[in-house]
Amino acid sequence: MSSKKIIKIYNFLIMEYGYQGWWPLISVYKKTGNYYHPHDYAFPKKKKQIYEICIGCILAQNTSWNNAFLGILALDSNKLLNSKKIMNINLEKLAEIIKPAGYYNQKSEYILNFTKFYRSTKIKNINRDKLLDIKGIGPETADSMLLYAFNKPFFIVDAYTRRILFNLGIINDLELSYESISNIFNRTYFNLNNKEKISFFQEFHALLVCHAKKYYQKKETQKDDPLLKILLWV
Repeated sequence: MSSKKIIKIYNFLIMEYGYQGWWPLISVYKKTGNYYHPHDYAFPKKKKQIYEICIGCILAQNTSWNNAFLGILALDSNKLLNSKKIMNINLEKLAEIIKPAGYYNQKSEYILNFTKFYRSTKIKNINRDKLLDIKGIGPETADSMLLYAFNKPFFIVDAYTRRILFNLGIINDLELSYESISNIFNRTYFNLNNKEKISFFQEFHALLVCHAKKYYQKKETQKDDPLLKILLWV
C-alpha cells in the first residue's frame, strides 16, 4: 500500500512542479545563468563540482538552502571552493566567511574534517560508512553527498520528507528511524537499476522539498496539501 502511495506522490509532484535539476552549482550558473540543470544528470562533471556539492551539503545543515548558498557564494568569492586552499586557511577565518550559513563555528570544523578525508581518499573508495565516521557528517548529509556528488542511489530523509509522510499517513511516527523511512523508497523502486535510481531519487527528494516549502512551513497549512485528497482512495 505504501509503495502505491509513494508512486502516486511522485507522479503528482512531477506534474505539479516539473523537473528540478538539483544540485545547484555555481559553475553551472556562470555558464548558463541558472544554478539548476533540469533533465541533465551528468553532474558533477569535475572534481571541483564534487567538492562544491559536498561543502554545500554541510552548509545546508540546520538551515535553509538560501542561507547555505550564501556560504557557498562567500567561499567562491574568496576562491575557497578548493580543497587544497581550505586546508591552508585559519579555522576562525573560515568560520567568518561562512557565517551567513549559520552554526559557522561548527560547520567550519566539519568542512575541515571532511576536506581532510576527501583529500586522503580516492573518490571511488568513498562510501557511506566512511562518510559517517567523519565528525559532523550524519545520515542525511552523507546520503546527500552520495546521491548528488558521488552518484550513488541513496534516498535522503530530511525533516520535510518526515512531515509529508506523517501527514499523509504513510508513517505513523515522526521519530521513525532514518533507515526505515529510506527503505520505503528503496522497496518502491527496487526494480530500477542504479543509474535510474540516482536520477529518480534526485528528482524525488528535490520535489518533496519544493512541495514542503509550499505546504509544510507551518502546521496549519499541512491540511491544505492536495496530496491528502489524491491519496484518499489508494
